[in-house]
Amino acid sequence: MAITVPRRQLFIGGQWTDPVRRKTLPVVNPATEDIIGYIPAATSEDVELAVEAARNALTRNKGKDWARASGAVRARYLRAIAAKVTERKSELANLEAIDCGKPLDEAAWDVDDVAGCFEYYADLAEGLDAKQKAPLSLPLDTFKGYVLREPIGVVGLITPWNYPLLMAVWKVAPALAAGCTAILKPSELASLTCLELADICREVGLPPGVLNILTGLGTEAGAPLASHPHVDKIVFTGSTATGSSIMTSAAKLVKPVSLELGGKSPIIVFDDVDIDKAVEWTMFGCFWTNGQICSATSRLLVHEKIADEFLDKLVKWTKNIKISDPFEEGCRLGPVVSKGQYERVVKFVSNARKEGATVLCGGTRPGHLKKGYFVEPAIISNVTTSMEIWRDEVFGPVLCVKTFSTEDEAIQLANDSQFGLAGAVLSNDLERCDRVSKAFEAGIVWVNCSQPCFCQAPWGGTKRSGFGRELGEWGLENYLSVKQVTQYISNEPWGWYKPPSKL
Repeated sequence: MAITVPRRQLFIGGQWTDPVRRKTLPVVNPATEDIIGYIPAATSEDVELAVEAARNALTRNKGKDWARASGAVRARYLRAIAAKVTERKSELANLEAIDCGKPLDEAAWDVDDVAGCFEYYADLAEGLDAKQKAPLSLPLDTFKGYVLREPIGVVGLITPWNYPLLMAVWKVAPALAAGCTAILKPSELASLTCLELADICREVGLPPGVLNILTGLGTEAGAPLASHPHVDKIVFTGSTATGSSIMTSAAKLVKPVSLELGGKSPIIVFDDVDIDKAVEWTMFGCFWTNGQICSATSRLLVHEKIADEFLDKLVKWTKNIKISDPFEEGCRLGPVVSKGQYERVVKFVSNARKEGATVLCGGTRPGHLKKGYFVEPAIISNVTTSMEIWRDEVFGPVLCVKTFSTEDEAIQLANDSQFGLAGAVLSNDLERCDRVSKAFEAGIVWVNCSQPCFCQAPWGGTKRSGFGRELGEWGLENYLSVKQVTQYISNEPWGWYKPPSKL
């Protein structure tokens, strides 16, 4: 399939704009290793222009054009964007698949979710109008009070490459719904669909500067955005190391941040499950999106009574996964995103073997694919809790396995991690599932499944997986500042100070 990669510029102040330094970055198709296009590479000078454009859009006409417009006005733009996304679904899915390597079926699903996310936050934007001036119940009848919900201001949104458009929209949609103006900095490894989002915003007439999109390297564009004094908040999804660096920059300015960082999430499989169903959910939890999921349930804890049968079936099912170019019909595992990521994944598997673990399958290039960053999905057993493969995030199709004998042991092993993004429990005993759900030290729990995500439900983690929540009403609150207004309504003087004596 011949796919044309549009040649785009930076999107600043509603206009396509060349980078000040005229720098570009190559776009590499991870399935072929071929350069298929170029994206503009922003630097600190472009960040200055984008922040200025966002600040102007926030305050234009005293905020009446956007920040202080009704939620209903902003909702109309969000719905128009959703409609255009749906109209251009095929084009966007193709660009996503060729850019980051995910199977085309998955990319198409993502685009549906993008449109749904804009629609959802359009509804919440309209709902904001009814919540303004919500009265407070005060203990003194001489006062009345109410609450205003106001946009937090100019926000910097820094997003990853595994769901390039969808995770950008998880931030863009609620930010715009709240009345913020934004600068989006997508990952340099997969930016094509975010630049097309800029084109859609231009088509629907989004007011200039409300959304600005800067592609480029994290060090040259992301870092100056995170540390900019006129950006009021940073929202970031990515590695724990980068999140820590962003926190450090923000702390100097006492700037709020929301961070969705790494994970090494557990999936606990008890001995009362339907094994075939549990095997498929275990695979989906780790190998979906080519294994490049922050919430991947990549630590399998399986009850010792069923471990042999479970692993035998798991290996057979895994070897049956169709690994191919993302555009081949029936593809269920494409390449990882880059050469660097390929080398990282293969090294993790190699290190696990050196540490004494057993690689039951995968972890190397498939024999039928001579080019591209393809890695056969790996299952690794005989793992100890001190091993790198058990403790560190791989961000690739690699599942490590331990057995357990009791519920308490499973919970202890599940929570023995620096991360706390997600966890899954598979059992026919729903009371047990409820106990385990409460015991997980994680922000997301799945029962008898793994990885489903809905824009109505909160998303985020604990421990080194970050803080703050995206999606749902919590995602909107991320971009709002709450102001209380209290009014004295009595006709009587306050009477605290004695008035001066009359002469």
